[in-house]
Amino acid sequence: MRTIRWGIIGCGDVTEVKSGPGFYKGRNSTLTAVMRRNGDLAADYARRHNVPRWHDDAEAIIRADDIDAVYIATLTDTHCDYAARCAAAGKPVYVEKPMAMDHRQCLEMIEACRRHGVPLWVGYYRRALPRCLKVRELIEDGAIGPVRLVRSLQYQRLPDAAVLADERNVPWRIDPAKSGGGLFFEAVCHTFDFLDYLFGPVVEVSGIAANRAGAYRPEDTVAAAYRFESGVIGSGAWCYAADHDLEFNEIVGAEGTLTFSTSLPVPIRLVRRGGEVTEFPVGDPPHVHQPLIQTIVDELNGTGTCPSTGESGARTAWVMDRILEGFRAQAR
Repeated sequence: MRTIRWGIIGCGDVTEVKSGPGFYKGRNSTLTAVMRRNGDLAADYARRHNVPRWHDDAEAIIRADDIDAVYIATLTDTHCDYAARCAAAGKPVYVEKPMAMDHRQCLEMIEACRRHGVPLWVGYYRRALPRCLKVRELIEDGAIGPVRLVRSLQYQRLPDAAVLADERNVPWRIDPAKSGGGLFFEAVCHTFDFLDYLFGPVVEVSGIAANRAGAYRPEDTVAAAYRFESGVIGSGAWCYAADHDLEFNEIVGAEGTLTFSTSLPVPIRLVRRGGEVTEFPVGDPPHVHQPLIQTIVDELNGTGTCPSTGESGARTAWVMDRILEGFRAQAR
């Protein structure tokens, strides 16, 4: 069994705990080199994580003979370009979510990887997260009977006023030029991707998005309705200008209801017909990307398959585009 040697392009905050350690703590996996445009920060990361070397130029990662696969953890506006460059160099690609700025770019990434014969995976790690897999297991085992409906709800308070006041340093998650949208676009793609994993592709979707608070440019309030290929119907509402924080998903079946969080490791709640309540407290691992990274390593070694592909990631991008298309058209 060979050891997969990884390089990271963009060793920023997400790589500190959520993803980076998963590349050197997993089976048959090691982190060979990291890159960040700020060389001092790249050197510091390499020192703290015991990575053999660092670079301030992505080409040093892309062209390295001792790197087998590349994790792209830069801002969303660079994903498409870096993925194409890695593919052209024959390097398998694991790219952060959102996969790209829009569905069109996702298709370009898929085509580039197909053309050069390399696999493409996307960082929708909930497809391998034990807590989310427990939700899938309960549904498949018939805990709530045939699924009829899924509903998602999220409220979140606005960012601190001092953060929003500095127009020269807008947080990237609310800068559409860097992220592709706002907090909805950057975060709720995780929910839609996992629902795709549970119920299959969304085939019909409509949405309304608005900026109600006027605190920043992109969407802050969104509502949507959708239908999965499997026949399950879904809806959701998300407000990032609310007075408190709340987030959950509810799956309604013929014989019960499941409630779980996309973002928090709170217990999964099963309510059966008649009111019987069972909770499943499944925590998250220290490095939430690690289970998905392991599926990629296993796939590269021919002993497994990663469930989060470019194709599944592109389906999620298509859903997000359809929900936001009216708002984006008005914002142009």
